[in-house]
Amino acid sequence: MTDKPEILALIAKYLNNSEDLELKAKVEEYRLQSEENEVFYQEIERLWLLSERSKVLSRVDEKKSVASFNKRLSATSRTTSPTKTIRRSIFVRLRWTAAAVVLIALASSVYFYKENFSLTKERVYASDATPGGNKAILVLSDGRKISLTDVNNGDVANQAGLSIKKTADGKLIYTVSGGDEIKERKNDHDVFNTIETPKGGMWQVLLPDGSSVWLNAVSSLKYPLSFSKGKKRIVELKGEAYFEVAKDKLHPFVVKTSRQEVEVLGTSFNVNSYTDEVSVKTTLLEGSVKVYPIQSEGQEANTLQPGEQSILNAKGINVVKVDADEAIDWKNGYFMFNNERQESIMRKLSRWYNVQIEYADAEAKNVTYYGSVSRFDNVSKVLRKFEQTGEVRFEINKNKITVYKENNN
Repeated sequence: MTDKPEILALIAKYLNNSEDLELKAKVEEYRLQSEENEVFYQEIERLWLLSERSKVLSRVDEKKSVASFNKRLSATSRTTSPTKTIRRSIFVRLRWTAAAVVLIALASSVYFYKENFSLTKERVYASDATPGGNKAILVLSDGRKISLTDVNNGDVANQAGLSIKKTADGKLIYTVSGGDEIKERKNDHDVFNTIETPKGGMWQVLLPDGSSVWLNAVSSLKYPLSFSKGKKRIVELKGEAYFEVAKDKLHPFVVKTSRQEVEVLGTSFNVNSYTDEVSVKTTLLEGSVKVYPIQSEGQEANTLQPGEQSILNAKGINVVKVDADEAIDWKNGYFMFNNERQESIMRKLSRWYNVQIEYADAEAKNVTYYGSVSRFDNVSKVLRKFEQTGEVRFEINKNKITVYKENNN
C-alpha cells in the first residue's frame, strides 16, 4: 500500500472507528512496514487528536482549505532560500500534512453527522432572529443625527467643503465638494463626525484622507472632517473595526480606544475593543503597527508584524502568532471559531442578531468549538449547528436565547 491518498483515507477511517478490527490490522501492517510509515502515522494521529479536542461544527470547505494552504506555502517559499532538494522535500511533506488535515476534518465531520443525525431530531424554536445588515447612524458636528439605514442613496450632507454621500452597498464616502480644497476654519480641529452601528448593524466609511473603515455591530468611530491640521490623523473607536489606512508618511494614523492606541503609516489591521470582552485584540494583516497600552505607564510600544495579534488585558500585553483572516471573519460574512468558548460565541451572536443571552446551565459557557458558519443565516440555523454536537441545546423566546448544557452521561 503505497498510494498516499489511500493511506490517508484508511488512517482517517481507523482513527474515527478504532474498534474495527479489520481496519486496525491494515493500519498496523502499514506501520510495521518501515520507520517512515510509522512517523507518518504518528503525525496524522497527532493532527487527529488536536481535532478531537472540540466538536466539529461544520463540514470543511476542501477547496478553500487547500487554497489557503497553498497561499501560506507560497508565502513561506518566498521568504526562505533552502536548496531545491530540501525545498521540494518540505513542500511535499507540508502538502501531505495539509491534505491530512482536510481529510481528517472531512472524515470527522461526516462521521459526526452520521452518528448524530439519527439520534437528534431537528428542534423547532418558538421564535427566530434574522441576521444583521447595513445599519448605522451618522452624528454630524452640530449634533444632528441621520439614519443611514433610512436616508436615500446620494448626498447625505455637506460640511466644511466636504460632500458626504451614501452608496447603495452600505458605504459612507467623504469627498471634496466641487473640486475645491476643504475650507479651513478657526476651530476646524473641533469639527468631528461620528458613525454608530447598533446591534445587528455594520457599515463602511471612506474617510476624508482616503482610508477605509468597516465597523462591526455595536461600534462607533469618531473622526475629524479634515486631517490637514496636526501631525497625526487621530480617530476614536469603540467596539470593533477593520482599517485599511491610506499611506501618509508625514501624518501617522492613530486609532484610540479606552485602553490603547494603535499607530500606523499605511496598513490593514483589525481592532476588537468591546467593553464586554476581557481583552483588546489588535490583529495585523499587512504593513506594520505600534500598539501603546494607555494604562501601563513606562511600558514600551509593541510593534506587530503581519500575522501577529496583540492581546491587552489587566495583566499587560502579549503578542501571539495567529491566522489573521480569523480576525476579520465578520467583515467577510462568517463567524469562525478556533477552540472558542460558547460564552464568547454567544456574545458575538447577541451583537449581530440583537438578542439577549441567558444561561440555564453555567457549564454550557465552557463548551468549545472549531468551525465556521455564515453570518447571514437566521440565528436558528446557527444554533442548530451547535446542537448537532450533542453538547448544548437552545430555546428562543422572542429576542431571548436560553442556553442549556446537555447531559451526555
